Amino acid sequence: MTVARSVADVLNDHVRFEVECIDRMYLNVWVRRLAYGGGVAGFFVGHRGYAYASTALMDPMAKAFVADIHGFVSSRGLELVHFAKGQRKDDITRQALARFGEDEGVLYVGRAQEKSGVWRTQRRHNRATGGSYAWLVRSTAFINFFYFYCVDADFGPFFLKFSTYFPFTAKLCINGNEWAKRQAAKAGIAFEALDNGFAAVDDVARLQAICDSLGPDHIDTLLRKWLRILPNPFTDEDEAAGYRYELSLLQTEFSLTQMLDTPVSGRIFFEQVLHDNLDIGRPDRVGLVFDRRIVSKGKHPTPGRFRTRVITAGVTRACTSTTSTPPSSSTTRKAGRSGPKPPSTTQATSGCPNG
Repeated sequence: MTVARSVADVLNDHVRFEVECIDRMYLNVWVRRLAYGGGVAGFFVGHRGYAYASTALMDPMAKAFVADIHGFVSSRGLELVHFAKGQRKDDITRQALARFGEDEGVLYVGRAQEKSGVWRTQRRHNRATGGSYAWLVRSTAFINFFYFYCVDADFGPFFLKFSTYFPFTAKLCINGNEWAKRQAAKAGIAFEALDNGFAAVDDVARLQAICDSLGPDHIDTLLRKWLRILPNPFTDEDEAAGYRYELSLLQTEFSLTQMLDTPVSGRIFFEQVLHDNLDIGRPDRVGLVFDRRIVSKGKHPTPGRFRTRVITAGVTRACTSTTSTPPSSSTTRKAGRSGPKPPSTTQATSGCPNG
């Protein structure tokens, strides 16, 4: 076996297999017709038959929705977690997944206060008549959000996050690699799973075809299925009138997993990537991701000494560069870890927030 001397050597001669897949996706779940003032007025006046649109009409809907959520939690015996500031939701979810023994269901429900856009009623005056009238204006406020952490038979772990204020926008977070694992298992393709990818696979071509097939129809089907299961602030009559949740892309991560033949190939890869990028002055920062949170300042800094070394136990070597395109898309390229097993490298866009 020849020893690779450069990144190109590693990628050309020492990659056992590679798989590209949609990784994590964060999507807006919203009612298009309620995204502007005229649409809100149409909902309350034209659809529900009120004389005017006002936040006073939104409040009963919000209270009924929250009551439905608490009823849902109680009737199913679910845990309602009140997220504290700085608490890692991923850690709670991993613990819940470890205890969960079903193919499908709700893991738990979480609640957190977050800043969000809301509608407010503003009193305005007609200069010609001197009379006053209500006017809907956009504003922001810290409101309650409810997180439904679930497991789907096709998609695996995902969550839906609902605002409790009209128009009850939501966010959906899924993982394409988890979907691909379940489809590969159903197709009889043997594989060894990584936390967020594949360490080994018997039929790479078939697995890649599965990854390529994930599309908007699959995601829409997932949303419609769980909107029927979870509490929904809108009635069947609302949906029949066109006030129906839709999906739009907020943030996406695409992964390219490249499994290398030996650990030494992985070490050479990372050494050379770091060396090449520092030598040409790009990027301006290189960091390593440790397997615990490092706090360098404050009253309780993390004890111990942390050095920037590529070959260090308990460290994921990560070379990261970020670019942004409007309105809110960011791209991150990552290189995964090497260890006792043949290492892999992963390139991906920035992940799903810990929402």
